[in-house]
Amino acid sequence: MTLKLYIGNKVYSSWSLRGWLAVKQSGLPFAEEVVSLYDEAWVTRREAPEFAASNGKVPVLWDGDAAIWESLAIIDYLADKTSRDRFWPAEDKARALARSIASEMHAGYSALRQQHGMNLRKVYPPEPLTPEVSADIQRITSLWDQAKRGFGQGGDYLFGAFGAVDIMFAPVVTRFRTYSIALPSLASDYCEAVWNHPFMIEWSEGAAGESWVIDKFERAAEQA
Repeated sequence: MTLKLYIGNKVYSSWSLRGWLAVKQSGLPFAEEVVSLYDEAWVTRREAPEFAASNGKVPVLWDGDAAIWESLAIIDYLADKTSRDRFWPAEDKARALARSIASEMHAGYSALRQQHGMNLRKVYPPEPLTPEVSADIQRITSLWDQAKRGFGQGGDYLFGAFGAVDIMFAPVVTRFRTYSIALPSLASDYCEAVWNHPFMIEWSEGAAGESWVIDKFERAAEQA
């Protein structure tokens, strides 16, 4: 049975990007349905049965009558369904770090998220960062450095091959690009690798074809 993934606007929805990348990484066939978030119809649309399990949030993946939501849950479900090696490093020490980093990304960096929302349409000139955002960026790039130097020498991504951790950080890569945030060379090279991954190119092309504009995200971006 073909999987079906419900996602939000590709321009803005960082969590949808993670869920979509996870399904692409699985190699399984799937259908996707993009729903516009926060328009006049969203309040009603989110009450539909396909969003009941996730309490009206995206992404939500349906496998037959089984619903999976939350990005890490989608990653682990698909890893169990296909191969864990598609998503996680095989070696224990590398996998321990990968899981910890992915979980920290899932729960953390609120300042970066709130002050620098994902917006694939825009590239802004550099501006001063708040101390809280600077601290988030410092933490992120230090983790990238630890992973890449320790376990990523065999490829372009944090643990060599593209996997779960890169999926979790992909929206951060877009934020660094949108807001022209200066990065150390290792982090900059990593961002280029993620941005130019075939899955990211496909997502970006889909975003370019969207006409929806969510004013509150545009205003947040303009004020960042």
